[in-house]
Amino acid sequence: MTPHRRIRRIGWLAALGTCIALYALLHVKVNAVHAEVVRAERQIVRLEEQNMLLETEFLTRSSQVQLAAWNRVDFGFEAPKAEQFIESPMQLASFGSPRTADAPAPIRLAGMTTGEDIAEFPKLVSPLTGKPVDERVLAGGEPGEGHLAVALAPGPLRVPLSAPAQAAGFTRVAIAGNAAR
Repeated sequence: MTPHRRIRRIGWLAALGTCIALYALLHVKVNAVHAEVVRAERQIVRLEEQNMLLETEFLTRSSQVQLAAWNRVDFGFEAPKAEQFIESPMQLASFGSPRTADAPAPIRLAGMTTGEDIAEFPKLVSPLTGKPVDERVLAGGEPGEGHLAVALAPGPLRVPLSAPAQAAGFTRVAIAGNAAR
């Protein structure tokens, strides 16, 4: 190789190295500017949120002033005082008035209690057969008595379906968690 070619090759390598170094510096500068732009955008978003909060605060306070003026002029409302609060349901009931003659009847709720003073309920009648319900079924008849019973809830309450079950050919069926036999 001649010295002239060697110098030309070194020149090209130097030019290529300079271009790569300048590209790397340009790339670093672009990334720095991009980071500044992202930082500025985030700050703009924060300032816009803060501006929105301040606008909301301003509108709320101006509304409060306007509401206070309306209250003074038109309504005359005042905050409740300590003696205006009640302490018990009995004190609340003392503010009530007796029922008038044209008032509707009060709503009454039925409940069942246990005890000797409960009046006898009328006999239950099966809607399917029209006959009175067997007391053994209501008391939770023993399995194996040849009747169909449906347990509505945990416990001894059962609805008799013995007439339709016998007509269908069943001897014993238990539902709601019990195995069919």
